[in-house]
Amino acid sequence: MSIFRRSRSGPGRVTAQEAAECTGHGDTAESGGDAVLLDVREPYEWQAGHAPRAVHLPLSALAAGAGLPAEAQARPLVVICRSGNRSRRAAELLVARGAQAVDVIGGMEDWAGAGLPMVDARGGNGTVA
Repeated sequence: MSIFRRSRSGPGRVTAQEAAECTGHGDTAESGGDAVLLDVREPYEWQAGHAPRAVHLPLSALAAGAGLPAEAQARPLVVICRSGNRSRRAAELLVARGAQAVDVIGGMEDWAGAGLPMVDARGGNGTVA
């Protein structure tokens, strides 16, 4: 069953570990999926810490009509924020625009809690802001 299958209540939801596996951040042999981790937090949050290879597009820009960055176009999207609220809204917007998108339950807080990789704007160890 695909994690990108929609439910009646909207876009699907995944755990941080499921997000890591389908975006190539997991530690199993099956890691390396073609999905893009799309971080919709504000710039100061992104700079404090984000997943390596994630793509940044704040929810405020997405809601204002901004298009997806080139590296996220025509690819499945796993949308993440700090706690899961903004990513839910972003995934709904993206699905309404025809994209395949799910959001991460618990966001970067759960990502960090699961010990998944994070970097800051300088390439050092990231934190959740």
